[in-house]
Formats: sequence, C-alpha cells, structure tokens
Amino acid sequence: MSRAVSRSVLRNSLAALAATTLAAPLVLAAPASAAAGPYTVTPLKVTVRAGDRDCTVDADLYRPAGADAGHPAPAVLTTNGFGGSKTDGSTDAIARAFAARGYVALAYSGLGFGASGCPISLDDPEADGRAAGRLVDLLAGTRTADDGTRVDYVTKDGANDPRVGMIGGSYGGAIQMATASVDHRIDALVPLITWNDLSYSLDPNGAGRTRGVSGPVPGAYKYQWTNGFFLMGEAQGLVRPSLDPSRLGGAGCLHFVAPACETKRLLDSGSYPADLTARMVAYARSVSPVSYLKSVKAPTLLVQGQADTLFTLNEATATYRTLTAQGTPAKMIWQAWGHSGGMRNPAAGELDLAKGNLETSYVGKRILAWFDRYLHHRKGTDTGPAFAYYRDWVTEGPTYATSSAVPGGGQKLYLSGDGKLVDNRRKVARGSREYRNRLLPTSHSEFSPAGLLGLPDLAPYDLDGTYLDWTSAPVAGGPVEVVGAPRVTLRVISPAAERVQDSGDAADRLVLFAKLYDVAPDGTKTLVHRLVAPARVPDVTRKFTVELPGIVHRYEPGHRLRFVIAASDTAYVGNRGVKPVTVTSTPEDTGVLELPVTQGSLT
Repeated sequence: MSRAVSRSVLRNSLAALAATTLAAPLVLAAPASAAAGPYTVTPLKVTVRAGDRDCTVDADLYRPAGADAGHPAPAVLTTNGFGGSKTDGSTDAIARAFAARGYVALAYSGLGFGASGCPISLDDPEADGRAAGRLVDLLAGTRTADDGTRVDYVTKDGANDPRVGMIGGSYGGAIQMATASVDHRIDALVPLITWNDLSYSLDPNGAGRTRGVSGPVPGAYKYQWTNGFFLMGEAQGLVRPSLDPSRLGGAGCLHFVAPACETKRLLDSGSYPADLTARMVAYARSVSPVSYLKSVKAPTLLVQGQADTLFTLNEATATYRTLTAQGTPAKMIWQAWGHSGGMRNPAAGELDLAKGNLETSYVGKRILAWFDRYLHHRKGTDTGPAFAYYRDWVTEGPTYATSSAVPGGGQKLYLSGDGKLVDNRRKVARGSREYRNRLLPTSHSEFSPAGLLGLPDLAPYDLDGTYLDWTSAPVAGGPVEVVGAPRVTLRVISPAAERVQDSGDAADRLVLFAKLYDVAPDGTKTLVHRLVAPARVPDVTRKFTVELPGIVHRYEPGHRLRFVIAASDTAYVGNRGVKPVTVTSTPEDTGVLELPVTQGSLT
C-alpha cells in the first residue's frame, strides 16, 4: 500500500469514526428485567462553574416510579464516552437500566460534548470533576436546575450528601475518578475501559517505567488513535453548528483547552525536547488518575477490556494496585471487549451496555452487587473475588476465572542465538542477528479504529530484515495459559542509536516494538489482540526491561509461542533515522522473557 493511499484510507476512516460516534443517538427501549419498573425522564439544563468559566450542562433526570421525599432512592450518575452525549446508545441505556431497577439516574453530556458548554478538557478534575460535583449538589437537593427543578427524592447520608454512584466507559470512566478525587460524597465507582496515565495511553513506553505504566520519557506516538479522537473533538462544531460560545478552545484548537492543544502539537512535531516534553507529560498526567488516585476513597470496581489497544489491561492494573495499596476498596475484572473489538457485538454472556443485560451477564451481576453493597448499604452482599478474567477458550461452564491477585512472574524463557526460546540458559546457542528499520513502517499490528468501527483490517505482518524473532518448542501435554503482563529484559547493540541518544531530544533514542504471537501447527500466526509494546530504549549500552501489554491467552498443544522485536509499526511513529540493531546471545548473557503462566509449562 502506497504512503498516499495509506493516508487517504486513514483520513477517510477517521472521518467515519467521527461520524459514527457523533451520529444521532440510538433510541432504546427500557431493558427487560425481573425488577424493571416505570420511570419518567426530564431534560434539564444546569449551569456550573468549570475551571475558569461558567457553562451549561445538558442532562436527563430519570425518576423511578414511587420515588419521592418519603421514599428516596440512591442515585447513579453517568456520562458519555469521548465524542458522545447523554443520548448516545450506552449512556442512555445505562441510565434506563438503573432507573428501571429503582435508582434515580442522571445522565449528562460531558463538557464540550452534546449540548453541554465549555471546551473539552480531558476529564480534568478541576474542570470536569468540579462540574460533576455540582450535579451531585443537584442530586442532594441543595442546587436547582436552571428551570428551578429541585430533586428531593435521593437517599442521603447527610444534609448535602446524596447516596450516589457513578458508572460509564472510556472518557465516561476516567471522569468518575476525577470527580471522586475532588468530591468525597461519591459512594461507589464502576469505571470501564479507561486510562491510568494519558501520557502512556497516547505515547506508550514499555521501557524505563518508574511507577505503574508511567515513566519519564515518551515512547512511540500512537498517532492513529490520537488523531481519531482529536478529529472527533474538533468536528463538534460541524456536527452541532449552533454551539455555545463557551466551548471555544485555545492555542489554535476549536474545542480543546489550550494545554490539550499544545500537547497534540508537540506529539505531531515528532520531537521531544526536554523542557517541552516535561511540560507535556506533566499536563497529560494532571488529567489522569495516576496523579490524583491518592484522593480517591470511593469503592471502585474496575472493568477493563482484553481487546483494547487504546487503554490496555496494564492501565487498569496500575490503578487497581494503587487503590488497594492505599486502602481504597477495589476489585478488578478483565472482560472480553474493549475499544479494539467486541464493543458492538459482545460475546455471548458478556455485558452489553446497549441491552442493559445486567442480570444475565457476569460483569453485569458484579456491577449490581457493587451498587447493592455500597449504594443500598446491604453489607452482606458478596461483591465477588478481587480479580476475575474472561477466557475466550471456554465453551461450556463459567467463562470467567477468578484469583485473589493479578498473576505476575511465572516462567522464564531465554533468547537463544539460533532464534529459539529455550527454558534453560544452558540451551542457549551463541550467536548474533541484526535487523534494521526503514524510513517507512515495515510491521503492521492494526489500523486502530478498525475494531471500533467494525472494519476489516490487514493481518499483522513483519517484513524480512526489519525484525528478529524467537520461537518456543511446540506445547506438549496440556495447554499453557498466560494471564498478565509478560516482561522481557534485553541488551541490544546499535552504534547509530548510541551516537545520538544524548542529543537532548528524546526522539533520537532507539525505538523498538515487542510482541507475542501464537503460531499454530500449520504456521498460521496470531498476534494476540493485535497488542504491541513500544519501547524507547533508555540507554543502548545497558540492559533494559520492557513490559508488554497484559493478555489472557491459551497456547494449545502443538502451538508455539513466538516473541518478536520489530523496528516499526504502522499504528505508531517510530525511529528518527535508520538505526540498525544487533542482538547477541550467549549462555551467560542473553535476553530473558518472563511469562505469567497460570497453567502448563513451555519447555
């Protein structure tokens, strides 16, 4: 595919992504449920202070029949994913699902989306979080809507303290933690498929991490995902031509706050000078849970998708570990679907937000139990295990397995000089192999919006001479199950990279892409969920460790595991200039791949 054609396909597909996300809302009936009941829906406008300006929030209030001052009910607050609004399929469906089950529900369009004012500020606690806090005031009855509507039928724990939980996905997931960090009246959170550190999400670096997924140096710019969402934000004015003037952005953007616009500009520049990069990273983290989780005390049920190259399982794991370490009640589920697949048509038995199948899906039951415990205060409610994960290979019986902790460590495999993965250092053959990058990408993992839009995608590939691989022996005996984030420790030789790595611009440092394939007996290769781990090597003269994205995968008997490091990837911006790389193996000094194996063994 030529570069011009690739750009044309990218441009047209990103336009389709914006059109799909911003299209007219799906009209959904109330979900069927044994506990379903009637409710009324009242559109409201609520003017709030968000950051440096006032803006009007567009909301819908769902009041279950029978809820009044004498018979109050707990409330659920929900908002849209990026590019959506209060009336998009999932936001509206969530509100209807909980209203039908007796909760007061308030669905609103996030700042800068739908008919809500203010520019897009990326779930900033001081803007989006504070604005959501004013909606909590509405549910408390201490603030009225712009038309004078007052809510006096929400259960309270104090004079200005309504019993309220939050739920939503992606952009509607991070807002929950942002709100809970500045408003401790929030009683329970259920964030789905969202981020921990936006600097990692959009510019991931699997090497040099210092805290969770975070590290001091950007990795490889995830330009397809980033450009898609930026287009969605800027397209708001085209889709909704009579926008509130309060939505005008800054620094050259139509609808984003100035720091977000400046961050996008730096990412597009392909350069990472120290001062600007530090400012970019600081801003991205200021609007990310990694910077404010210490203030989140609300019990949190994290749900993350295995099919997700935008916000990987590692991000939810970082959030989960931070919350539990500080004593905040938290549990985590790794469900099947995410931004990269399954969202439109979830697998049988999986949570389908558009259908509201809470009672008939594992994740839905866990959510109901979470709110039952923390919103209804039914202390005997079993909220489930600390960790659960979906297994796509199970066809009969429970599809979820459970554990008291996220698996780590596990089996070590060694990178042999003859291209094999071996289970003992003594089996390592001495040898050196080289690859080199080209000026255009030579490996393909995904076209990022394809899964979200339901579009076909090319099979993953790596062009000869631009990658190195190591392959295990076929699985013998029982299957091998890997659950968690693999890690690899490497040493590479790259004189071209060494000469420029201290230039003062981090973009000059070597970038590589680590990934795991499943190779079937017939030679068919599968890149698990199309996940890759970009790594910007801190120092090519020293060993470094790369954490790969978490997976849940079974290697069946006869299959082989293949570890690959590639010079580039079509979904990311890679190396600046040509930097040949050599990897040398000896029994005394070779790369080590650590797999969180929960069943079986690769020998």
